Amino acid sequence: MTELLIGTGGWAYFQVQGLDPLEAYAKAFNFVEVNSTFYEIPSLQLAKSWRQRVPPDFEFSVRCHKDVTHKYQLEPVEEALNTFDVMTDICRILNSRFLILETPSSLDFTSEKTESIGNFFQSANTKGIRIAWEVRRGEAKPVPSSLATLMQDCKIIHCVDLSKEEPAIESDTVYTRVFGKGEHNIYQFTDEELLEVDRKIMSSGSKTTAVSFHNVRMYKDAARFKIYKETKSFPLVTRAKGQQSLKEVLMEDAKFPATKQQLIKDQGWKVIDLAENKRAHAYTLLQKLPDKQFRSVEEVLAGL
Repeated sequence: MTELLIGTGGWAYFQVQGLDPLEAYAKAFNFVEVNSTFYEIPSLQLAKSWRQRVPPDFEFSVRCHKDVTHKYQLEPVEEALNTFDVMTDICRILNSRFLILETPSSLDFTSEKTESIGNFFQSANTKGIRIAWEVRRGEAKPVPSSLATLMQDCKIIHCVDLSKEEPAIESDTVYTRVFGKGEHNIYQFTDEELLEVDRKIMSSGSKTTAVSFHNVRMYKDAARFKIYKETKSFPLVTRAKGQQSLKEVLMEDAKFPATKQQLIKDQGWKVIDLAENKRAHAYTLLQKLPDKQFRSVEEVLAGL
């Protein structure tokens, strides 16, 4: 049976009145990816405090600081290796199995560069820690075969967004950072899209899978996926169904007056409950509107 870790990229916005955000988060999920470490290296004392605020079986992963991946671009120089060592120290304090690397799409993997990166990993101390590497390549640009071979030889996990692609190499572990198909991370997943992610996980044959949601509705989508894995059923995303479900999501932040096209662009990515067992993007209903300007949510519903 696959070990499944489900969580999100950080806990800072997981607000529950009267509770510390990390402690509250750990009551809902068994795993979190620490994203802030990409921008700022925390003190070891702060990392210890994170570990102390969660249950013993709670899992952290750590996103590697950008100096390693963006400034030094995985070159085996002293500054990069020293920063990498600090990141692995943080992993060990958190009992984290995974250190996440994200390289920019501008990085050109020539044969010389790939060899240099291989030297970096040979010099780095990764004992007890698995590297999951998100190789950003731009639209439909595959990972070079020489780089895939290097990752396989070093037992590095190829980290991808399973909602859009599949890993270039096989591994006993799947690590996916899930953003969705919207612009940047502005997206919410339908049941069918979450089922497709699950299908890819189950067909991989992996022993361990970590799913880290990074879209704007990451807490809600991670919770829905977790509930599905536990019950084989998806919960409702709103308190209503049909047009009233659309009304609920529009009332959150829709600005008026707005044209049909503006509503589709700004609100169409959100998920609504068409029926008890049917979720869909708000676009499904908004595209049925007449081409005109609307002054309120009530006018939108009347237009439907």
